[in-house]
Amino acid sequence: MLSFGVEIPFVSHLGFTLHRMEAGESELRYTAQAEHLNSFAVTHGGATMTLMDVAMATAARSEVPDDVGVVTIEMKTSFMFAARGPLVARGKLLHRTKSLAFTEASIYDAEGRLCSHATGTFKYMARPAQPSAAVPTD
Repeated sequence: MLSFGVEIPFVSHLGFTLHRMEAGESELRYTAQAEHLNSFAVTHGGATMTLMDVAMATAARSEVPDDVGVVTIEMKTSFMFAARGPLVARGKLLHRTKSLAFTEASIYDAEGRLCSHATGTFKYMARPAQPSAAVPTD
């Protein structure tokens, strides 16, 4: 298991683990806990979207120095199959400019079925010197 390089409290709370972050690609793994399920007893869409958001951000960050982070500008998600059990998310950097990253991510269940897919745009940002500093969005 790899380090995300920064502390992300919500990601730690959900229990995501990083298994690949290189050459514009990422792989994360996640098994939803009972409190992360919806009323149909499958992984809540919010947890699924967060997993893809982090997979895309990690793929985008794989090609920049550690003092550069990313913030989500937009994300489009499609849900194709109920996400049950251990999940694998794969993120990919499709294109980048000096300030933007265009990415995609997919989530697969233990049987290899595609559960959901997302595309996202991220803005590269210099990390603030202090963790409490506000992160600008413009």
